[in-house]
Amino acid sequence: MTALKRALSGAWLGHPLHPALTDLPIGFWTSAWVLDIVGGKGSRDASRLLVGLGVLSAVPTAASGISDWTDLADDGKRRLGVVHASANSLAFVSYVASWTARRRGEHGRGVAWGMAGATFATVAGYLGGRLAYRR
Repeated sequence: MTALKRALSGAWLGHPLHPALTDLPIGFWTSAWVLDIVGGKGSRDASRLLVGLGVLSAVPTAASGISDWTDLADDGKRRLGVVHASANSLAFVSYVASWTARRRGEHGRGVAWGMAGATFATVAGYLGGRLAYRR
C-alpha cells in the first residue's frame, strides 16, 4: 500500500478516514444553510465563508472516499458508491456555484444554489450511510 493510499484510507487511524472527514463539509454547509434561513443580512459574510470552507474540505473528503471505493469488491457496493459520488459531485458543483454567486454579491442566487447543494448532499449522505452501514 502506497503512502498516499495509507493516508487516504485512514490506515494510520485504525479505521476509515472518509466517514470522519464527511463531518467537515456537512457541518460547514449545514451551518451556512441555517444562517441563510435565520441569520438575516448580517450573516451573509459568515455564510459565504462557511460555504467556501465546505468546498475546500470536500476535496480531501472526496479523495478519501475514492480511496475507499477502490477497495470495494462487491459490484453492488461499487455501483452504489458511484451513485453516492455522483450525488456528492452535484452537491459540490452547486456549492461552488453558491460561493461564486455570493462572492459576486448575488446573495439570493447563492442561497438558491446552496439549497440545491443541500438537497444533493442529503441524498448523498443517505446513500453513503446505506453503503457504510447497511451493505
